[in-house]
Amino acid sequence: MNAPVTVSILGLGEMGRALAAALLGAGHTVTVWNRTPGRAERLIEDGAIEAPSAGVAIDASELVVVCLFDHDSVHETLDPIVDRLHGRVLVNLTTTSPEQARELGLWARAGGIAALDGGIMAVPSMIGGPGSEILYSGDQSSFERYRNVLDRWGTSSYLGADPGLASLYDIALLSGMYVMFAGYMQGAALVATAGVSATAFAERSAAWLSAMTGELAGYGRVIDGGDYTVAGQQSLDFSDLSKMLEAADEAGVGAVPLAMVQSLIERQRGVGLGAEGFARIFESVRHTVG
Repeated sequence: MNAPVTVSILGLGEMGRALAAALLGAGHTVTVWNRTPGRAERLIEDGAIEAPSAGVAIDASELVVVCLFDHDSVHETLDPIVDRLHGRVLVNLTTTSPEQARELGLWARAGGIAALDGGIMAVPSMIGGPGSEILYSGDQSSFERYRNVLDRWGTSSYLGADPGLASLYDIALLSGMYVMFAGYMQGAALVATAGVSATAFAERSAAWLSAMTGELAGYGRVIDGGDYTVAGQQSLDFSDLSKMLEAADEAGVGAVPLAMVQSLIERQRGVGLGAEGFARIFESVRHTVG
């Protein structure tokens, strides 16, 4: 579908405004609505139409995009006007849990609404530019039909019919990001005791962490194969972080990120598996304590 499409955006937080602006720049007719007035001025200047209500916004378009605060706000907005969505395609880009996304998928199906759930792997300033990706799951025919519209926001990746998949991947990828950031901050706290700035340490960390991402594929193969004794792996015994924890204590800084990894290592060593590879801490994560 290359012709301009009518799109309504419900929710004009920073992300909602970025989504609307990208579509306006591509020549689509965009109607916007926000629960709190006063956020559409710039979009209106660029050609957007502001609707007085969510229902009017839905009536205006074939593709309805929801980017609200949370799962409850989606239902609060859409439940009273669900009939107006019949025959339209709903794209939910509100951050939700996988189970909430699945619940919304069932809700949409019951109402005769074709729906996609999305996970935005970008900050608002990235929308429409390099590096922006949005993950989708749910109704594949809707994804294919509107792919050229969705691509205006970044790379569009369809993960499968299960509405919860996009949210699941979103949470999984963000998990890696936040733990990485916490590790950087742990290091920054350590070098700060020697007068090194966090900015200077960030430059060195970025190069090191980027190089280390090349190890992920190897870890993935080991985990999928389930054999943590494969030759060439760094053992859990060798990976012991006690000395790093001692160094943090001597420096007088907190060590929660390091301690978290050490606890995962200790759970495997505690049952006699210290000679096996570091990737075995995956089992410490996969199986909750109990």
